[in-house]
Amino acid sequence: MFDILLLLHLLGATIWTGGHLVLSLVVLPGVLRRRSAGELLRFESGYEKIGIPALLVQVITGIMLAWRMVPDVARWFSFDGSVSQLVGIKLLLLLVTAVFAVDARLRIIPNLSENNLVALAWHVIPVTIISVLFVIVGVSFRTGWFY
Repeated sequence: MFDILLLLHLLGATIWTGGHLVLSLVVLPGVLRRRSAGELLRFESGYEKIGIPALLVQVITGIMLAWRMVPDVARWFSFDGSVSQLVGIKLLLLLVTAVFAVDARLRIIPNLSENNLVALAWHVIPVTIISVLFVIVGVSFRTGWFY
């Protein structure tokens, strides 16, 4: 069961992180150069169909994996051991991602125009960096980079 959870988690991470890297490094520069809110919205609507389910798979499998590795949920936030630290870091990264997502969804995207594209970029870039950090922290469960 652990192997299946891990595989699903990694597939979700691949989709989520890969999509954000494409958005940040390929789509966003052109959108900003052309000041094309429509182009960004087209990418967003297509990517959301696979990106949001991938994120949900990551959250669900991440919680299940954390439970298997650290069954005491209180320890997820205690940062008292190497695995607990990694789980806690991933949960903090998830919280920051959620804050950026809610702000973008409620404040920026409903009013997206060429006038506030830069504001959205200031959400896209940090979320992309955070998604890469998710991968680095995830790899650290195996490599021990963070402990």
